[in-house]
Amino acid sequence: MNQPDKLDFKKILPIFVIILVNLLGLTIIIPLMPLYATTFGADAWTIGLLGATYPIAQFVGAPILGRLSDRYGRRPVLLFSQLGTLIGFIVLGLADALWLLFLSRLIDGLSGANISTAQAVITDNTTEKTRTQGLGLVGAAFGLGFVIGPIIAAVSLTVSGDNYHVPAFIASAFSLASLLLTYFWLPESLPAERRGQSKRRAFSFGALSEAVRHPEVGLLLVLIFAQQVAFGGFEQLFSLFTLNRLGLNAAGNAGLFTLIGVLVVAVQGYFVGRWSREYGDRRLVFGGLLALALGLSLVALTPAQAAPWYDRAALAEELSRGGAGHTNEAATGDIPVTLPDEATRGWAGLAWLVVALVPTALGGGVLQPAINSLITKRIEPDEIGGMLGISAALLSGANAFAPLFGGALFQAFGSTTPFLTGGLILALLFVAALRWVRPGREEQAAAGLARGRGGH
Repeated sequence: MNQPDKLDFKKILPIFVIILVNLLGLTIIIPLMPLYATTFGADAWTIGLLGATYPIAQFVGAPILGRLSDRYGRRPVLLFSQLGTLIGFIVLGLADALWLLFLSRLIDGLSGANISTAQAVITDNTTEKTRTQGLGLVGAAFGLGFVIGPIIAAVSLTVSGDNYHVPAFIASAFSLASLLLTYFWLPESLPAERRGQSKRRAFSFGALSEAVRHPEVGLLLVLIFAQQVAFGGFEQLFSLFTLNRLGLNAAGNAGLFTLIGVLVVAVQGYFVGRWSREYGDRRLVFGGLLALALGLSLVALTPAQAAPWYDRAALAEELSRGGAGHTNEAATGDIPVTLPDEATRGWAGLAWLVVALVPTALGGGVLQPAINSLITKRIEPDEIGGMLGISAALLSGANAFAPLFGGALFQAFGSTTPFLTGGLILALLFVAALRWVRPGREEQAAAGLARGRGGH
């Protein structure tokens, strides 16, 4: 039986909407958390630890829930994880002490198998020909979320007079909506006869080690971790970089993040499916590594030239107020970057950076869906949920490690070093992938299908 060449959007639409609604809650919170923590007197190190709490907890929780989704079905695990996210956001909204912020992120992280389970649902509803495009829609939902979520956060803070509890409750409302959509709209995608076939433990570090040693997907799991260290460090440190090089404030950075989000939506929502069918996932991984290596290197070399509208005194005043409308010493601390000189103002630095963001967003948008799609095509069907859970755990580990690693480089050697280091790491991985990621059974199957068609 020939597999369909086009994605069945009717089957994918419910999970896409659910992912998007769920991510709106997350992306409303992301720009809020550092400022929220400063209201309880948190210093920069504590804020960094708070940022690492969610991915570290998810590193443990996602593989367990991924294996459970193989045994008991995708829908109950997705409902459970969304309930945890809802509780986490409610705790965040009610928080009156710093430890409650940590508790909220811990609860959300431990139950945070939303994305890996959603990827498994998409895998259940796609063929090998359409899987990369289907998984790319997860990234497109991320892109839309990162465009819309911060806007909702900004509007809610403005309307509420900078009440940080309000965005948290709005995020919980989106999380509740996601849970209800899953309950009433999403059918179970894993047939009963395919559940419980895997005899592996839900998760252990031995299982993680075994997965990394897998001859077909081990290097792919290393790639998913390493590319996220590079790209995650870029996302975490980008605002500090543009503050140092271009003198951009929060509004200016929001505009650039919107541009990145639009590019990622275009790549993952449309182009990645076409490119996968035309070139195959393996070549797509090669292209993504090369594009991201080039993009990060170009970002690192952005000329140190302030934007034309840059006003050093006004920006220093904004930073001293911590963006909260009033002076707050706990919010400012020691700014870890030097502001640019007004005498350097011009368009060259900003123009260079905008151009550099194109290959950066292209590579960052392509790699995760292409690598995860390739992984699912090189393992047995009953291991898909668990292996995607391990992939998500590695991504969470990378998200926890990236700001610590990149921040240390930034502080010790300057703003250029983290991005140049990321570009170099990806260039080396590109060479390694060319050598060791060989054609797999998915390419052999495609070649056999092509020969069969040619014989008719």
